[in-house]
Amino acid sequence: MTAGGIAVSRPADRVRRRRNLAFAVAKYAFLGFWALLCLLPMILIFSTAFKDPTIETGNPFQLFSSVRFENLVDAWTLGNFGRYFMNTIVIMVPVVLGVVALSMLTGYALARFAFPGRSLLFFGFVLGLMIPFFSLMIPLYYNLRDYGLLDNPLAVILPSIAGAGGTGLPLGIFLMRAFFLDMPDELADAARVDGCDELGVFTKVMAPLALPGASALAVLAFMSAWNTFLLPLLYLSGEDSRTLATGLLLFTGGRTQELELTAAGTLIMIAPVVLFFLLFQRQFIRGLTAGAVKG
Repeated sequence: MTAGGIAVSRPADRVRRRRNLAFAVAKYAFLGFWALLCLLPMILIFSTAFKDPTIETGNPFQLFSSVRFENLVDAWTLGNFGRYFMNTIVIMVPVVLGVVALSMLTGYALARFAFPGRSLLFFGFVLGLMIPFFSLMIPLYYNLRDYGLLDNPLAVILPSIAGAGGTGLPLGIFLMRAFFLDMPDELADAARVDGCDELGVFTKVMAPLALPGASALAVLAFMSAWNTFLLPLLYLSGEDSRTLATGLLLFTGGRTQELELTAAGTLIMIAPVVLFFLLFQRQFIRGLTAGAVKG
């Protein structure tokens, strides 16, 4: 509505704007409250990790009452978290590389090549998502013992790639096959006309286009391998073979009164996961929303 060329807002419009503003404020206040509630444990761990044990506040939930960076050093050296960290790296890197590489190759073959039994083979891989690890952990223990792999990082690496840790080949093949199915055949045909063989089509055309899916899979495989607990607990019994998850359990059991060192060890464990996700969150979200629903 205008009066003399000047826009005049009606009372109904003003009421509607006030109602929308009130709804937006209430919505963000509600979301902010729950976000703060979810972040509170992280804030408490971060605060406790730097508390000076010689300063008694009487309130264990008092945040940032003191700052003592030596707690991280003590947890790294005295708590042996330096060795646990390296053991976790030794397991995590092959798991992530193996899951991503094998899932891309297998997913590409199942999506782009027509051969007898292709669907049956795919559903056989997907069946791995439905079998709980608890039904296999005892037979797997005896298999690893017979192969001489107990107390060896391969006892965790190989089952994790196979999917025992949660994110492995069953989920990876399912995800990557969907990505390759969603790609137009004309791209592969154009590469073949240019003289590429099937390996060249995969490495030069299809694999680069599937990087969003591979990035999402890498993030999932990283978090699963980094936080794996049951596999190293069952198959890595030596002190020198412990990972961060099992090492934190041992450390917590023996130092229940040193909460600041326990929190420092927890911070050492969760900091790489948070940092990795923050660095690759855009690729992760892009991979999950890139249309991997076909097939």
